[in-house]
Amino acid sequence: MEPPSDAPLTIEPSDRWVRAVVNGVTVVNSKHVRLVREPRRLPFYAFPAEDVRMDLLSPSGRTRASADNQAATYLTLTTGDRTIPDAAWAYEAQDEEASVLKGLVAFYWQRMDHWYEEDDEVYVHPRDPRHRVDVMNSSRHVKVVLNGQVIAETTQPRLLFETGLPTRYYIPHQHVRMDLLVPSPTQSQCPYKGVAKYWSVRVGDGMLAKDMAWAYPFPIAESAKIENLIAFFNERVDAIVVDGEDVPKPNTPWSGPAKLVKETNET
Repeated sequence: MEPPSDAPLTIEPSDRWVRAVVNGVTVVNSKHVRLVREPRRLPFYAFPAEDVRMDLLSPSGRTRASADNQAATYLTLTTGDRTIPDAAWAYEAQDEEASVLKGLVAFYWQRMDHWYEEDDEVYVHPRDPRHRVDVMNSSRHVKVVLNGQVIAETTQPRLLFETGLPTRYYIPHQHVRMDLLVPSPTQSQCPYKGVAKYWSVRVGDGMLAKDMAWAYPFPIAESAKIENLIAFFNERVDAIVVDGEDVPKPNTPWSGPAKLVKETNET
């Protein structure tokens, strides 16, 4: 997932056919989409009201705060016996810059059951055409150190370069101390890579460093080169050493010390 940006408000048309489904009902079906980027928010789509099931929406009585002088009214979504408060919002622009949003409706991505761009399901937020993910084969010598011991070492990594995020080093299973890794129930989703599973790492005395590594068993086609390879949080391990030099620890939303839990608590 890409981090929120401090860039100014931008609004641009998208040629993608976008649909959102809740409770088996298609609540948005649009080929006239706007991709919106607001400061400190993830990108989202806004749709003409005629492409939205407005009959399923009703004002909730609340308004949406915005850093860009835009007035937006929250809408509650009801489909069958299911009600989702503040699932969407409709814009009433107050300045010329945001006037293009007037009459458009936007939805919280996670409050929908499914989103589709064309016929591909998309997770977390829209895929931003300015956001790149490049995976490259490499012969760099990569070593991962945690709790004073080497837990992975390879000269066959694949490096993932993603806009706005630190380089991630994906390592084959056979070059990882899998005896130290314990499967975690944690999962995450990325619009550019797919669904990830996680491992915690044994650090001695029956303790685990929780959710230190992840892999994409079935990545989307654009990221197929990282399938089933394992990456570790640069931010949380003792060090990632590449060609003999420590990689500087990045400052990201995932920064911070490893969270330690008892191994018996890991299910």
